[in-house]
Amino acid sequence: MSSDFAKLNYKFTVAGAADELTGQLIQGGLDIAALPTNAISSLYNKTEGKIVCLGVNTMGVLYILENGESISSIEDLNGKTILASGKGSTAESVLIHLIAKSGIGADIHWASEHTEAATLALTGEYDIVMLPEPFVTNVTAKNENFRVALDLSEEWKKLTGEDMTMGGIAVRREFLEQNPEAVAEFIADYAESIEFTNSAPAEAGVLIEKYGIAAAAVAENAIPRCNIVWLYGEEYKTVLKNFLTVLFEANPNFVGGKLPAEDFY
Repeated sequence: MSSDFAKLNYKFTVAGAADELTGQLIQGGLDIAALPTNAISSLYNKTEGKIVCLGVNTMGVLYILENGESISSIEDLNGKTILASGKGSTAESVLIHLIAKSGIGADIHWASEHTEAATLALTGEYDIVMLPEPFVTNVTAKNENFRVALDLSEEWKKLTGEDMTMGGIAVRREFLEQNPEAVAEFIADYAESIEFTNSAPAEAGVLIEKYGIAAAAVAENAIPRCNIVWLYGEEYKTVLKNFLTVLFEANPNFVGGKLPAEDFY
């Protein structure tokens, strides 16, 4: 987003929820979008292959926070009420599958977006909340009684044997085919941006605050738990396929009804 880094002239749209972007991507208002990986799969199926995946940009970023000390395993969520955000995204799929696979029952209350969930937790309405970073750091910084009780990446790995590949980059196939050099340039810019963010979180935090995404101090502290990566080409196919397959076997609707074909990748 900073012209100091980008080689191309990008126009950015930042949204609080993935579904604010998907319609624009389908209609051509956006060419490239960072979305949950299962949402990219669903778009691929919905558009009959007109939306494809460039790579994976985020591994697991979901955590269970608790205002208390009663939770140390997934099983401890049995019978509890959980406030969560990310309904309709990978977050919903992951939480539902973890609970079902563990053979427990929990009452899940869905907030409209991550900011609302964080606010409701901080007002004291809920003691257990599932959030991604950087909202985890925001909540724990504002209320020291909240702690990270569970890293859902670890719990997912224990139960499925696979890594979570939660976020990815979607692109319109038409744009990709008509502008291969621009997409290659974007990939280079994106890889450089991710390397910068992970290696210099304080500097990245300043930019993150500048563009209204999160406060600099929150961003700096959250980045190590954000699991930001850039996996593309052959490197990401197997890990993403395995993740989407687990979701598909849990519920085909999680990935848009069927697993995407090879041309998705």
